Amino acid sequence: MAPNMRDGWQLYPLGGNTGTAYMGTKASQKVFLKQNASPFLAALSVEGITPRLVWTKRLASGDVMTAQEWLNGRTLRRGEMREERVARLLHRVHHSQLLHDMLNKVGGRSTTPAQLLNRLAPTLALTLRQHPLIQRALQALEAEQPQLPTTAYEVCHGDLNHKNWLLSERQRLYLVDWDAATFADPAFDLGALLCEYVPLEEWQRWLQDYGEQVTDELTSRVNWYARVHCITVIAESYRQSRFQIMNQHLILLEKLTRESVHD
Repeated sequence: MAPNMRDGWQLYPLGGNTGTAYMGTKASQKVFLKQNASPFLAALSVEGITPRLVWTKRLASGDVMTAQEWLNGRTLRRGEMREERVARLLHRVHHSQLLHDMLNKVGGRSTTPAQLLNRLAPTLALTLRQHPLIQRALQALEAEQPQLPTTAYEVCHGDLNHKNWLLSERQRLYLVDWDAATFADPAFDLGALLCEYVPLEEWQRWLQDYGEQVTDELTSRVNWYARVHCITVIAESYRQSRFQIMNQHLILLEKLTRESVHD
């Protein structure tokens, strides 16, 4: 049900998983409305990572509605996630002191390797838990957890689906939908994005575009988080009977597990 907005605003649901996004119109004005958006949206707006924040209102229900400028544009296509502009914007996110300070101010929590593994195990159906590759991968993940100290964690988006990247008609790129934001090893974001969108033979090139020195240590951390992401997708795909996607990620998991042994 749409929230109770007065002052002449008309709300049109935009779909999505949460059902909390709307197009709002009033006379000649048009804005993107989000109910209970991430509280550090203002910092994202200042950094130019999301479209400009126009206003924030608290509704009678106690919910908070935020309005951002409405931009004509489109979401990125899967193949466009391999481009340098995606890598560079993600680097800005991970290295923004303003975002770090704001997420800390609003009580942002950290996501550690141990937490990811603890969440992963219960999602696996018995058939998958008995799969030799997954058993081997889980044992390796447990033994090879990255040791990056939490003091080196940065703001991570946590859901880098290509549909969360908005390209305006003026060719300005934005990253939206920050509900899963967390403090984490930047390799948490990198591993998931590479796993989904970039062929394995292009990972080194993409990481160079990202703007970090591609060391063995960084490559190892990215590989670890990519393997976690692979198993997560395998579990989801199995539940949804999407076996082609499941098999694609099993193949990639096998390659990444083999690579980790050779590091």
